[in-house]
Amino acid sequence: MKIEKLNLDGKKGSIEVLDKIFSAKINNKLIANVLYKTNANYKGRHAKTKQQNEVSGPTSKIYAQKGTGNARHASRKAPIFVGGGVAHGPKGELSYKKRKLNKSEKKNSIVSLISEKIKNKELLVFNDFSTKIKKTKQMNIIVEKFNISNSLIVLDKSSKDNIEKSARNIPNIKVTDINHFSAYDIVKFKKIVFTETSIKELEKRYS
Repeated sequence: MKIEKLNLDGKKGSIEVLDKIFSAKINNKLIANVLYKTNANYKGRHAKTKQQNEVSGPTSKIYAQKGTGNARHASRKAPIFVGGGVAHGPKGELSYKKRKLNKSEKKNSIVSLISEKIKNKELLVFNDFSTKIKKTKQMNIIVEKFNISNSLIVLDKSSKDNIEKSARNIPNIKVTDINHFSAYDIVKFKKIVFTETSIKELEKRYS
């Protein structure tokens, strides 16, 4: 299939792309599953309580086993005492199981989302950025001109080197490359922008 390609002057052309990536069946169930796992893995799991063996203090019995008329107790570090250990509390980040995402899930979810962006006319392709854009003001003009103020911009290496510094201070814009974006990133931003070379790199990676 052919999709529209733009240059910075606004002139339109076209580029041939693979149907199986840009016109694939949209699998909403898979997308939801991948986003759930990705979001769960992003969360910080730092909460931790001290168990009985981690609380500082003596381990001696607080009084004799028999003859006091009171209940039998060991040390003050037991969970039933204030300042003692916590039974069955959170155990920190290492105790949480990471939800595994296999390669086919990642690939198919991204393909589905890209096809959905094409369908909703929320995917743009530019010619490669051949000249360096040094000023944020210059990049802002491009963002406003093409209405990409809330976009994930996926670039080839050369284009990334040329515009990354000018775009990094613009809110709601993320500049990345083919190797460092996920389904979560595509959903987070309204539009996704590629360059001609990054489109070809995407096809090699996901075909």
